[in-house]
Amino acid sequence: MSQRSQSKITVFHCINVFGDGDALPAAAEAGGELNFIKLPCSSMVKDVYLMRAFEAGADAVVVLVCAEGACRYVEGNLRAKKRVKWVKALLDEIGMDGRRLALFNVAAGDTRSAGRFIEEAQAVAAALGPNPAAARSLSAVAKA
Repeated sequence: MSQRSQSKITVFHCINVFGDGDALPAAAEAGGELNFIKLPCSSMVKDVYLMRAFEAGADAVVVLVCAEGACRYVEGNLRAKKRVKWVKALLDEIGMDGRRLALFNVAAGDTRSAGRFIEEAQAVAAALGPNPAAARSLSAVAKA
């Protein structure tokens, strides 16, 4: 089994991207573990939630936000973008590589683009290898 198919990806997304979640992208069938977290607005994704996703073992985290200027809450996607930028810098600072976290603008209902972005995150996760924080957590549990 390839490392790519073993990647764990957490996807935070605005409800506008997938609506009620009926049309998840083809990437969801491509293998690996995908966890989708639906938000009323992408501005609801907080830095602590992003970090907790990594702590829970995600190899990469994707935040899918509305297209620029299309947020129903005016600037929710801009707030999410600022938080993602800050957490990426934090990941770089602690040695986890900020490339593990990505934000993409997606037009409402454009599941094809969303799927491509998730596949891109899977490729990055495969290239970077397993989440180093998850490996540390598992070794700490094993020692206890």
